[in-house]
Amino acid sequence: MEQNSQYRENLLIQLKESYGKVVYTYTSHLKQVNSLETNLRGIKYCQIILSALSTGGFLGAIITNQSIYTVVAGFFSTISLAFNLFFKNFNIENEIKQHILAADELWLIREKYVSLMTDFDILNNADIMSARDVLLQETYEIYKKTPKTNSKSYRKTQEALKKEEEQFFTNEELNQMLPSHLRKSSKS
Repeated sequence: MEQNSQYRENLLIQLKESYGKVVYTYTSHLKQVNSLETNLRGIKYCQIILSALSTGGFLGAIITNQSIYTVVAGFFSTISLAFNLFFKNFNIENEIKQHILAADELWLIREKYVSLMTDFDILNNADIMSARDVLLQETYEIYKKTPKTNSKSYRKTQEALKKEEEQFFTNEELNQMLPSHLRKSSKS
């Protein structure tokens, strides 16, 4: 009996560790999305500014008939061309979509781990092992097809989970989110 109880404890530890890894990866994908969206906004703003400076220079040359504006327009037009050529093969929008899809799929895996750990005490070892193996395979299939996150996103994830407790709620926070008829009163 003691051996069985030790095995169940080891199973629960394994489930908790797998859950933690999924939460880290899920959060890391969200951080990667935030970073990519910031980069994409910066690229778009730069493209707009460089186009405006090029066009403004050419319009200034036409209106004032001064060649300095043509030089300025040519300079910014060349910078704009180089900038656009550099980012031509980057498909940031698609990468953002892939990370969002990965996070969405990992969210479901995360919730399945929570459900399995919730039901842990009423399930037998064979059912737990079977559910665990299915979750591991589902997680592997997601990891296999999604882009990896970078070290910057991982560091932001560590900060968010460890210091800011981003994926977790206090009992008071959870209570406030519930509809009023489901809330526990502060006196109980």
